[in-house]
Amino acid sequence: MDLNWIWSGIEEGIAEMTWMEGVAVFFGIASVIYSIKKNILVFPTGMVSTLIYVYLCFQYRLYADMGINAYYFGMSVYGWYLWSRPPGEREELPVTWLSKKGIFQSIGLFFMSYIALYLVLENFTDSDVPYWDSFTTASAFVGMWLMAKKKVENWIAWIITDIVSVPLYFYKGLTLTSFQFLFFTVLATIGLIEWVKTAKKEEKAYA
Repeated sequence: MDLNWIWSGIEEGIAEMTWMEGVAVFFGIASVIYSIKKNILVFPTGMVSTLIYVYLCFQYRLYADMGINAYYFGMSVYGWYLWSRPPGEREELPVTWLSKKGIFQSIGLFFMSYIALYLVLENFTDSDVPYWDSFTTASAFVGMWLMAKKKVENWIAWIITDIVSVPLYFYKGLTLTSFQFLFFTVLATIGLIEWVKTAKKEEKAYA
């Protein structure tokens, strides 16, 4: 990978960055870091970032991503509620794996979301990237749903979302946000490794 190209892209992104995008990126990164640590602050920091991105995505005609950020906000409220009220006598909601039924439900949710979003974008908006906007939104839809339930597999959905989002946001001119998603890919990989370890420990502790 050409490190000079990456650094040039970051410099260009910073030069073109609005203060709103800067705040959104800062709180977005903070939210992912808190998520890796399984800290409940993942939700309030994420809510700040998502509200700003609702506005930015509307400005850049990323309508599906605008909708997913609104969804993030709602799911953050839901996740905040779940994480703050663990079941039984546990101090916090445990990290667990999806059941086979949960895996099929997640895959079904992705495909239904993708098809619905694509049809809406293609037929009722002026989006010029309906395929990719729908894809990242559908995968993120699943990721946020699984994160709220503290499922390990949420990180797989986020990794897929982040990888596809890098070229999408770069193409749309949101260069710094594009590199944010590149950074998110690394963080999501770390998050997956950490949550796998935690899930295994909790399985042994409550076996």
